[in-house]
Amino acid sequence: MQKINELQLAKELIRFPSVTKTDAGVIKFLEKKLKKIGFKTKILEFKDKNSYPVKNLYARLGTASPNFCYAGHLDVVPPGNLNDWTVNPFKPAVKKGYLIGRGANDMKSSIAAFVTAVGNFSKKNKKFGGSISLLITGDEEGIAINGTKKVVEYLRKRKEKIDFCLVGEPTNPNKLGEMIKIGRRGSMTGKLSIIGIQGHVAYPNKANNPSTALVQILKKLKEVKFDKGTKDFQPTNLEITKINIDNSADNVIPGLASASFNIRFNNKHTSYKLKNKINKVIKQICSKNKSKYKIEYSVSGEAFLTKPNKTTFMIQNTIKKITKIKPKLSTTGGTSDARFIRKIAPCLEFGLVGKTMHKVGECVSLSDLKRLTLIYTKILDNYFK
Repeated sequence: MQKINELQLAKELIRFPSVTKTDAGVIKFLEKKLKKIGFKTKILEFKDKNSYPVKNLYARLGTASPNFCYAGHLDVVPPGNLNDWTVNPFKPAVKKGYLIGRGANDMKSSIAAFVTAVGNFSKKNKKFGGSISLLITGDEEGIAINGTKKVVEYLRKRKEKIDFCLVGEPTNPNKLGEMIKIGRRGSMTGKLSIIGIQGHVAYPNKANNPSTALVQILKKLKEVKFDKGTKDFQPTNLEITKINIDNSADNVIPGLASASFNIRFNNKHTSYKLKNKINKVIKQICSKNKSKYKIEYSVSGEAFLTKPNKTTFMIQNTIKKITKIKPKLSTTGGTSDARFIRKIAPCLEFGLVGKTMHKVGECVSLSDLKRLTLIYTKILDNYFK
């Protein structure tokens, strides 16, 4: 069996410029690594006529139950201005105890840590009572239509059972061991267009300014108190993200005004109920202003909470023993692919410190990388005891 080193593997993965939409060969590379450990693998490429094709990887070591799964993504966000980096973001380098490169933090190093952990575990446990699997996507940072969502559908159809899933996203704000994510808020974006009647500003009675209704709607939506939060979640919050009136003249009342908003909501709500609530506000104000409107919604995920069980507490205690910090069970932050996986298995998220994710100079502490590998190894030891 090939010996795997987490730092070396992280470097190898970072060298692939796998910016979302571009696989760059990284999925095939990881597949070869996993085969050498003993995994049975399958590359799953999904296509959709309205979106780009995505390569995903599902690999499993063993056939027995229980099946402990690790989920992660190999796609990364664009590096930004290359001149602002101290190294080429796809030629990783170690400086002052940190590995620098795009994906070092989010989340190629976490994948390298888990693969190394599996290598360490399987070397000591030639026969263990269960299976270890990896669900790796190439589209978490993008629209995620042909990524983990489709893999979950594939596994469900095949009746492939996952008993517990650990998602390796960078969950810690400042120090390794601070935080485990056991749920996520839902996320919904609304794109609103108000259709008025264009005219001369000197004759407002002959026009209908759509901005009047738009401003009133946005003001009303910002004033809505959706809830006060729950024991596990922050209060639901709506933020206006775009306002646009495409008008090049100051003496013309525009015929169209638009805006976008995003709402992050807790498990007191569903996207369906929120749409109804928002639509009532829009309809009422547009009716009053005699304006027509168009509203389009996109939902990237519903709010969910994984009720802590014995595996959750085992992982929490394992992290505490190694980091000397008891991690908080949290639902903060944005969305992740856990929103898809939770439909077929209980899951939680734990990975590296997320301070530099998506930033220029993205990096990971070598000490944290080594400790995360140890944490993942001990989790496997304890899970299969």
